[in-house]
Amino acid sequence: MELLVLRHEVAVLRRTNRRPRLEGADRAVLAALVRRLPRLLREHRLVTPGTLLRRHRRLVAKKWTYRNRAGRPPVDDTIVALIERMARANTGWGYRRIQGELLKLGHRTAASTVRRVLKRLRVPPAPPRDTDTSWRRFLRAPASGMLACDFFHVDCAVTLRRVYVFFVMEAATRYVHILGTTNPDGAWTTQQARNLLMDPGDRADDFRFLIRDRAGQFTASFTAAFSGTGIKVVKSPPRCPRANCYAERFIGTVRREVTDRLLILNEHHLRTVLDHYATHYNHRRPHQALRLAPPRPDRPTAEQGYTSIHGRSVLGSLINDYEPAAA
Repeated sequence: MELLVLRHEVAVLRRTNRRPRLEGADRAVLAALVRRLPRLLREHRLVTPGTLLRRHRRLVAKKWTYRNRAGRPPVDDTIVALIERMARANTGWGYRRIQGELLKLGHRTAASTVRRVLKRLRVPPAPPRDTDTSWRRFLRAPASGMLACDFFHVDCAVTLRRVYVFFVMEAATRYVHILGTTNPDGAWTTQQARNLLMDPGDRADDFRFLIRDRAGQFTASFTAAFSGTGIKVVKSPPRCPRANCYAERFIGTVRREVTDRLLILNEHHLRTVLDHYATHYNHRRPHQALRLAPPRPDRPTAEQGYTSIHGRSVLGSLINDYEPAAA
């Protein structure tokens, strides 16, 4: 009866915990006593001959395991970071070219190591990287050589006529050129682009790319006007306003600060308002991307210690500008 009770307790414990955790002493006791059981009972125990053989192989492997010295040593993380940085920044560099640059920096690596690292990082070799799409190459271009253009519309209060505003922004300095307001077509847009490039005060030679959307006003003649000065026109993907983020940010800013807070009477009124706002935007308004400095400030930053401040109203107190009062 005692054996039956013990067997039933073991059966109950197996239902709650099918794989109990055994200590070393438990394994030794079970391994010693299992030999005294009949074969039929031995097959239903926790410790089977296969268990004993597996434990024996584990002990042998643990005793005779040596340090694995075969194979190449791992590549240092610093070298991996340099290889990735050089490959992504220089799309035309191959494995040997990167190997030479690393050698100049004091890192001796093989070309096969460079290839293995780039393959692990999923960076394609030089020919596919060099012939990448123009949009990705445009995104990697420095912002100092980038222009962004777009249209935004304003509805007049009296006639309900919709007037379109064409502007171009310098991405590096956030300087905005308001080129005109009208109901534009391809010829008018091309002429505005020519006027911008002919302005002697603008540095057309410093720019390499112009990003635009796929509006119908941007015709082939518009592209040719910029291509003649060495500026490559890049079209944003369809229905992707965030691709032209600089222009979209300016549109949101001018709407929040001016056009959504005023009743525009006609096109002449709109031009006057935008001229005043462009002057404030380019010369007085702080910009987060420029560390809270204007794109082209018309006066130096005031020194600390001024207590007398003079306020100046822009667009009839719609915007307030502050500067230190003259002594």
